[in-house]
Amino acid sequence: MSRVAKQPVVLPQGVTATITAEAVTLKGAKGSLSVPLNGGVKVVQGDKQLELQYDASNRMQAGATRAHLANIVTGITKGYERKLELVGVGYRAAVQGKTLNLTLGFSHPVAVEMPEGITVEAPSQTEILIKGIDKQRVGQVAAEIRGLRPPEPYKGKGVRYSGEQISLKEGKKK
Repeated sequence: MSRVAKQPVVLPQGVTATITAEAVTLKGAKGSLSVPLNGGVKVVQGDKQLELQYDASNRMQAGATRAHLANIVTGITKGYERKLELVGVGYRAAVQGKTLNLTLGFSHPVAVEMPEGITVEAPSQTEILIKGIDKQRVGQVAAEIRGLRPPEPYKGKGVRYSGEQISLKEGKKK
């Protein structure tokens, strides 16, 4: 049996759930998100919690659904954020409205348009903060920005996640 799906999802104060046959919609202080329900998994609302009902053939799907519901509850109450660092001479970031302007050592500046529901901040020229209520979208936007100039293995220059360890290679020997 799935151990993840057995645990109920606790709904904190201010979070409401609307359950239909196709999806579960959760509304909180920061917004609302929904999780589609596949056949065989049912969500039942109890006393300030959501419980999943499923049969043995759908236990993997039930565990994934429960994890998505827990991530949405965290997102609509606290939100998610991902921090990126720019390492390299002349690498800079600036925010203008919903656009992130990056100087990454190319012959041209790079402008990244933020999708709906994602906000971006640049506390300093070498730091980028990506915030939102959807964990998957925040991580995807951070990965796309990092993919513009991933850290290279010899000097470590590029865009990296905060706290990411880059193992540097040894240079060419004579």
